[in-house]
Amino acid sequence: MKTLNCNYEVLNPTIVSGDNCYVFDEKEKKYLDFESGVWCTALGHNNPQINEAIISQLKNISHTGYRYTTKVVDEAAGKVLELLHFNEGKCVFLSSGSEAVEFGVQLAKKIMEKPYFLCLNNYFLSSYGISATRNKEEWISLDLSKYDGNIDEFLADVPFDKIGAFIFEPGNASGTVKLPEKALIKEIADKVKSNGGIIVVDEVTTGTGRTGKWFGFEHYDIHPDIISIGKGIGNGYPVSVVALSKEISDAAEKSGFKYAQSHQNDPLGCTVVKTVVSTIESGNLIQRASKMGTILDFEFNSLSQKYKCIKEVRGVGLMFVIEFEKDIDFPLEKVHKELFEAGYIVGANVPANLLRFYPPLTIEETQIKSLVNALETILLRYIS
Repeated sequence: MKTLNCNYEVLNPTIVSGDNCYVFDEKEKKYLDFESGVWCTALGHNNPQINEAIISQLKNISHTGYRYTTKVVDEAAGKVLELLHFNEGKCVFLSSGSEAVEFGVQLAKKIMEKPYFLCLNNYFLSSYGISATRNKEEWISLDLSKYDGNIDEFLADVPFDKIGAFIFEPGNASGTVKLPEKALIKEIADKVKSNGGIIVVDEVTTGTGRTGKWFGFEHYDIHPDIISIGKGIGNGYPVSVVALSKEISDAAEKSGFKYAQSHQNDPLGCTVVKTVVSTIESGNLIQRASKMGTILDFEFNSLSQKYKCIKEVRGVGLMFVIEFEKDIDFPLEKVHKELFEAGYIVGANVPANLLRFYPPLTIEETQIKSLVNALETILLRYIS
């Protein structure tokens, strides 16, 4: 290979095509993709509606400049703002999830009136910038491993009168699926808001139907001010969105906040966003993701009741992990590779001792049961 792969093992360098939940290699072997690429292809690979929209827009214009725009940019913004009930809010379209999160955090820093960010410890936000480094002079991190269910005691030392923004990622947790308690998150958000702070939500992975709702924060009864969206919103095309409430967009304009990059508000990316939203709506794919998630949950928990090597099943919608016991001789890496050889692409986190399952919203019940059967067959080879 002539490309740097950043320490990820390449299991098959010859993938040549995709069709909905499958990808194919040059020998025409097919793999059922339970990772949606890098959690991106919410509508499946090679989606015809997205392809047609891209081709149509390419025939017109794919890229503009800072001082002029096209109609599709406002149309895409309108679709996103309508989903969020951000009446008179505004959107910025960017190129990656990390960029969208960093934009939201940088904007919050510019306009917030208090000195500290508040976040959950060990929840990934961005690959770079202040949302990645999170230095202790500006950030207060809450360690959920120390939370025992007593909300008042857990939050007793948090200086809410000095919190300018709560930065919340609703449970992906770097692909380990750790879903915070709803009552705790609501209490944090309420305290931040009542003290004049801002709620910024990272929906890069948990948005676009991944959790069985349009956005992960909808499971928590909170009202964000800034929402960063990526991955599924582009279905594999590199586009992200930052949505701002009217109050935040007004404050941003008054503050003089500036940001510029080459592909900001590109009509091609906006066409993709608009089409992804429309396709999910017309296909009732949010409801479908919730239904398929219930099936996935049942099948995985049925496995966990049969095999003591499974420590825990965690998930919501189509975002699940199976964590295995660490104190037994269990070959996670071998199981992962054997699944791949059997034609199933799933995620693996060896340090966390888990397998990860983030299939497209278009996954079928028969495909779920096929994966579960394959996993059980492999497990039986290593369980005496």
